[in-house]
Amino acid sequence: MSDATRHIYAIAIGTNRAARGMRRAAEIIAAALSDLEARGIAVIRRSETKTTAPVGSARRRFGNAAAVVATALGPAELLCELKSIERSFGRSPGRRWGDRPLDLDIILWSGGRFRRRHLIIPHRLWQQRRFVADPLASIAADWRDPVNHGSVRQIASRLRKR
Repeated sequence: MSDATRHIYAIAIGTNRAARGMRRAAEIIAAALSDLEARGIAVIRRSETKTTAPVGSARRRFGNAAAVVATALGPAELLCELKSIERSFGRSPGRRWGDRPLDLDIILWSGGRFRRRHLIIPHRLWQQRRFVADPLASIAADWRDPVNHGSVRQIASRLRKR
């Protein structure tokens, strides 16, 4: 892939239900990252899996991680790949905030801002979610949000103080 077509993305990964016969969050996240690689999306760095409290209507604790990936795909095309992977793990479209086998979200990308009907980058809520900011800070601490220009490290630190 040439540098002219290479995009770098920060992806948040979450799971709190069994998928593909796997029960452990770290195992599900590793399998999702393998699926990215199989689709030609290079995983440059990945965080450890952290266990976090449920959000919204979810009842079970989540396993959360983050990855920095590289691909020639633009944001809309990458989103299609991520949704396809989610479905292959048993995720049903349409339900938000509940228990799920896999959740893959684009948080940031090397192109700065992106806005379409079904995709906004940076992710609108990431700066309010410690379960996203902490894993991302462990692998991309100096990456700056293109809206408020704060680094991932600064945003994670602010969330830890709440």
